[in-house]
Amino acid sequence: MNAGIGITAGRKGVAAIAAAAVFGIPVAAFGAACKQERAVYVDREGAYELRFTPLNSASAAASNQFKVSALKAPVVMEGYVMPSEDPVRAIGILMFNCPEGDATGADLIACTVWQGAVYGIDAEGQMDNLQPEGAEAAEKLVLPGLGPAIRESSAWGEGKASVAPWDVLTFKECAT
Repeated sequence: MNAGIGITAGRKGVAAIAAAAVFGIPVAAFGAACKQERAVYVDREGAYELRFTPLNSASAAASNQFKVSALKAPVVMEGYVMPSEDPVRAIGILMFNCPEGDATGADLIACTVWQGAVYGIDAEGQMDNLQPEGAEAAEKLVLPGLGPAIRESSAWGEGKASVAPWDVLTFKECAT
């Protein structure tokens, strides 16, 4: 590799990061790839944050795991994305205050806040099923019906969530 090319590429990378900071553009827009398991998203009102975390298991049935936090309340919901077939979909489930250990089907139904398809939108605006860990993070996520589901769940009420999020969340940052 030519040393001049490496220096020039390094300066361009630093310039891109500086431009992102000044203009509020996600660094991912400049090609600094963030993997889906490290992506963090926010709703348009800034009331919720969705943060993916690595599964740390090659044998997990889920393709992704995440937490949704109500930023102005002590509400943290646990979520998973699992592949389904016929038709192929990325199906998400979001739960709040599920019992630890053995849980019955009724217990899981009671603590489920939302369940549905999870879509990712890329930088060109193309929507597809959310990709599994290891793939480049989506620019936006679509979780249809998320806001109304939270409003109707046990995560809603006095001392809990009081603002329903929009169903589209935008990439905020790549967690380290």
